[in-house]
Amino acid sequence: MFSFNTNKLKGFDMKKILFITGTRADYGKIKPLLLELEQSEDFEVHIYVSGMHLIEKFGLTYREVLHDGYKNVYIDFSQANKGIMSYDLGNIICDLTGYIEHVKPDMLVVHGDRIDALAGAVVGALNNIKVAHIEGGELSGTIDESIRHAITKFAHIHMVCNDEAKNRLIQLGEDRNHIYVIGSPDIDIMLSNTLPSLKDTK
Repeated sequence: MFSFNTNKLKGFDMKKILFITGTRADYGKIKPLLLELEQSEDFEVHIYVSGMHLIEKFGLTYREVLHDGYKNVYIDFSQANKGIMSYDLGNIICDLTGYIEHVKPDMLVVHGDRIDALAGAVVGALNNIKVAHIEGGELSGTIDESIRHAITKFAHIHMVCNDEAKNRLIQLGEDRNHIYVIGSPDIDIMLSNTLPSLKDTK
């Protein structure tokens, strides 16, 4: 169960938290945390929407983020989305850098292994902003794995799914005191009472 205690974050003297989302998949996993923090008086949530959310053939899923009614959502329509990972990474880094100069977040939260998350980790770390990474320490054997581990090295707070992932981050040299085992965010989605029934889905 996705049960990270937000009170632990208060020790870092944070207030304004910026979430980066680039796909429907990562948005679904960070949504429970977004909804919880959105209701908190201690945190001001901002959401930066980029990447595949903006591409028509993938459904223009930025509309799902807008539909959920958050107070502070920025859709980065300026992105080129060439489909060349290195080009798109550089594009997001440039655009996101301009955005954080405006918002001035206390922390960036990224998920997984997409280039949007890598851009967020790079921009945060290079601008002395704390970076929290959800679901680091996983293995896939593809370029995703390299991106995920790179994000880990830029991040300061790690929210992992299990002890195996935690141990892998420790082997990578991360401080065990900054690693929190929270389980998979997917579980919250599966247990949600807003999902349609199996009968309705069929």
